[in-house]
Amino acid sequence: MHKLTLLALAAAGTFLLATGALIATGLHDQVAQADMIVVPGNTIAPDGTPSPRLQARLDVALKQFRAQRSPRLFVSGGTGKEGFDEAASMANYLRKQGVPDSAIIEDNQGWTTEATARNAAAYLREHGLKTAMVATQYFHVPRFRLALERAGIAVSGNVHAPYFELRDLYSIPRETVGYAVYYARP
Repeated sequence: MHKLTLLALAAAGTFLLATGALIATGLHDQVAQADMIVVPGNTIAPDGTPSPRLQARLDVALKQFRAQRSPRLFVSGGTGKEGFDEAASMANYLRKQGVPDSAIIEDNQGWTTEATARNAAAYLREHGLKTAMVATQYFHVPRFRLALERAGIAVSGNVHAPYFELRDLYSIPRETVGYAVYYARP
C-alpha cells in the first residue's frame, strides 16, 4: 500500500509540474515577425459575435497586426453548437475593427486544433510563406504551437489573450492531458 501511495503522489506531482510548465510557457509571450497570425476559434455568442474569450484572442492578434508584426490574420473555426461559422464571426469582428478584407484569411474547416494547424500550413505552403505567430489562451499556447510545428509551420512567436475565467480551472488540466497526447503521437 505504501508503494501505491508513493506512486500516486509521484504521478500527482508530475502532473502538477507539467501543468505549471504549461501555464508558465503560455503566459510568456514571444513577440516576433510572422507571415501570419493564427487565431483558433472558440465560442460564438447567441447574437453571432465572438464570446469574450474569443474576442480577447482576436484583440491580442489585432494588437500584433497593428504593430505591423504580420500582414495577415488567419482565423479558423467550424460551425459550433450555436449555429454560427466561427471564422466568419471572427472575420466580421476584425473588419469592424478596421482590418481590410485582404489581410483576413477565413478557415471554416478548423474543427480542431489539429485541423486548424493543417489548414494554416496548407495556406502558408500554397502562398510561399513559412512563419506564423500564435494568438490564443495562455493554457492553449503550448499545444497549439506543437500542432503547428508538426504541420510544418515555423512558429516564430506567440501571444496570449489576457482573459481569465472560472472555466480555466477545467481547461488547464484538460490542456495538460491534451498536450501529453499530442506529444506522444507521431
